[in-house]
Amino acid sequence: MLSKETLDPTDWPAFRAQAHAMLDDMLDYTEHLRERPVWQPIPTEVKEGFLSPLPHQATPLAQLHARFLTEIAPYVIGNAHPGFMGWVQGGGTPVGMVAEMLTAGLNANVGGREQIPVAVEQQILIWMRELFGFPMSAGGLFVTGTSIANFIAIVIARTMQLGVDVRRDGVFGSGQLLVAYTSAGAHGCVSQAMDLAGFGTAALRQIPMNQAYQIDLHALANAIEEDKQAGRQPFLVVGSAGTVDVGAIDDLTGLAALAKQHQLWFHIDGAYGALGMMSPEIAPRLAGIEQADSIAFDFHKWGQVPYDAGYILVRDQAHQLAAFAAPANYLKREKRGMAAGSPWPCDLGPDLSRGFRALKTWFTLATFGTEKLGTIIAGTCALAQYLHHYIKSDPRLELLAPVNLNIVCFRYVGNHEKAATSTTEQQTHNQLNAELVIQLQESGIAAPSSTTINGQFAIRVAIVNHRTTVSNIDQLIAATLRIGTQLENTVIPNHLTGLS
Repeated sequence: MLSKETLDPTDWPAFRAQAHAMLDDMLDYTEHLRERPVWQPIPTEVKEGFLSPLPHQATPLAQLHARFLTEIAPYVIGNAHPGFMGWVQGGGTPVGMVAEMLTAGLNANVGGREQIPVAVEQQILIWMRELFGFPMSAGGLFVTGTSIANFIAIVIARTMQLGVDVRRDGVFGSGQLLVAYTSAGAHGCVSQAMDLAGFGTAALRQIPMNQAYQIDLHALANAIEEDKQAGRQPFLVVGSAGTVDVGAIDDLTGLAALAKQHQLWFHIDGAYGALGMMSPEIAPRLAGIEQADSIAFDFHKWGQVPYDAGYILVRDQAHQLAAFAAPANYLKREKRGMAAGSPWPCDLGPDLSRGFRALKTWFTLATFGTEKLGTIIAGTCALAQYLHHYIKSDPRLELLAPVNLNIVCFRYVGNHEKAATSTTEQQTHNQLNAELVIQLQESGIAAPSSTTINGQFAIRVAIVNHRTTVSNIDQLIAATLRIGTQLENTVIPNHLTGLS
């Protein structure tokens, strides 16, 4: 017997009222973010509430919405909050939120075919060509994030080095021993991409950094020559436009020259820093980015587009097609009809099923314009300098790395000597600051993260959110000094022994 069941509402007016209530709740949530804690620990009973068995019967939407408001919304990581400074994550916007709602309503699969979502994605490509000074031959593709974009770039570089037969024979079929290069400060996803592409992480040379935390060009040139002398084949160099720990920008012009000299594919991991091109203040620091063979970056970071919206821009789209296009009967192309419009996005990367990420990006760029977005980007860097200058003026705090863009790495030293005279004192500093970061996060006032700089535990503040103001930085400083003083003057059991 044929079923008449449907998943559409049986009572559209009631559903419409519920949907409007859900939208209003999210707008209220966003409007009143400052009144909420950045982050708070998840109660055990809330976590256990998501260990229930598979539901076989229906649950009213209003009931699930109520659970969302009390059990989900309060316990996210908090990157939309102005006090979130933990990792390089954008805050999103109400514009992007409602655009995402439109995207979900269309439910478009943007793998290809003759449909306007593909044209919207092409519009973003046109804009990115202009932003980065790339030629009309350039191709682009939305992906989940820079981790995948970096992987795509490595696959393209591999194919350009070994030819399209590598797709059949694998990386060892040619007999060449390929090696790649990046900074010791590069994001770990570059090493992971080498793993996923079949080279192994040992094929990635992590070149030391100079005092500015940039890749050391002299050391890079020596490494390339040594590999050549040893019979290995250099094929790729990955520059960083905003390193993960301190936000350093490699000498991109110098890297481009070395890449050209040795015929290497020049890729830039610009996860968040690349979009600094929208700011007249930041763009000059990215000189050389226009010479890259490919650039990976995220609109969901400095671009403030809701997650996720990563992007790969390639100087010559033909290289993308050579690396990824895979004709199949069920993907046959036509000159007319729904199967027209070749090449399709699925020819440019590994995904066939793809969401309409371009729509929320189009809405964001078109609504605000690059001038305003560039002002926001420059503003986050100005806030980082504000924090930098405070740290330099207060003897209780110590700056641990140069402030290049919007990332500040420092530690609390209190009444201790800044230069620890023993391993035990250094460990004490590290343990105190590790506990300090956790207590800052648990306070709900401000949420930095941590890293290690030259063996020293660092409080890492990444200012990305367009909502963050001087007031939020002042609150971070006040909380850091208050908690740091308490840790100095209180006996911390077990893991902080010796502090008093």
